[in-house]
Amino acid sequence: MTETSRSLRSPLHERHVAAGAKFAEFGGWDMPLEYAGGGVVAEHTAVREAVGLFDVSHLGKIDITGSGAAVFVNRCLTNDFAKIASGKAQYTMCCDPAGGVVDDLIAYLYGDDRVFLVPNAANNTEVAARLAAAAPDGVSVTNQHTEWAVLAVQGPKSADTLAAIGVPTDGEYMSFVETSIDGRPVIVCRTGYTGEHGFELVVPADSAVAVWDALIAAGEPFGIRPAGLGARDTLRTEMGYPLHGHELSLDITPVQAGAGWAVGWKKDEFWGRDALVAEKASGPKRRLWGLEATGRGIPRAEMDVYRGDEHVGRTTSGTFSPTKKVGIALALLDTTAELGAGDALEVDVRGRRLPVVVVKPPFVTSSVR
Repeated sequence: MTETSRSLRSPLHERHVAAGAKFAEFGGWDMPLEYAGGGVVAEHTAVREAVGLFDVSHLGKIDITGSGAAVFVNRCLTNDFAKIASGKAQYTMCCDPAGGVVDDLIAYLYGDDRVFLVPNAANNTEVAARLAAAAPDGVSVTNQHTEWAVLAVQGPKSADTLAAIGVPTDGEYMSFVETSIDGRPVIVCRTGYTGEHGFELVVPADSAVAVWDALIAAGEPFGIRPAGLGARDTLRTEMGYPLHGHELSLDITPVQAGAGWAVGWKKDEFWGRDALVAEKASGPKRRLWGLEATGRGIPRAEMDVYRGDEHVGRTTSGTFSPTKKVGIALALLDTTAELGAGDALEVDVRGRRLPVVVVKPPFVTSSVR
């Protein structure tokens, strides 16, 4: 990429340079796309078979504190804190009044008086601004985007890697604990966006290098490999996980994206509730499905999907699946076409029709638990 003065850098930037990283702009940050010595496929495979280490410090961080902080956040975001207890994290969304998704994010519920949010990089400022504008007296919304680094340790050997440096690894999926690594505070959460057993570590920015080095050393016997955003994308696509701006956006609602499970339908209040309840009742005009190539070729985002001469949808993401060794895509398909798993379609790949079959994601088996 061509660097600009507007690009932010992770506190681990020099470590990435030393590892031969190729960089790309993502959400206003200059982040590693892949590393020398293997590239995306090798990094992807390491996560599926051993352990990978991602720097995802570009992700947002918003701290919400004060009397009734959790009740306030629960009135704003889609999911329902009544489903979880303190010490648990929850996938949720910030919607606009029309039901469009401003962002999808992870909420860390500390208790009644504190919630820590991790939005996407590009949307952190907007989410913080909307919450701050709505916050009642006594509740503070603090944008801490650059104060923390986030490291994701993902793969079947992730727990072994963390245990080697004394980090607790026995927490339930989507739980988090505060601990330390070599005296440095760290929040360890049993989360990730790869479909593998894994952890995400939130650490003060000035501790990031030391924690990264400790993880690399601890993971060496287990085949650890630094992994960039290229592998993160292929991994999440294999799982059918949405990426904001692709499968979720102001124009793509949770109902259309098949993410209604992250909506607290029984709640009396959350942003976008009326619009989403109405859409759920009437049925969406389009719905997210997976497409798996049955011919040679790789579908990409923003490609038209056909059943014969009938246009039935458009891809939102597409890539080569290193695990399945075929092209895969996510696509919004018209519900009026009455499509389902097993149906044969075609994707227009630069003027050539690529045969695909409709599948229900994920494309590979989840191992998150």
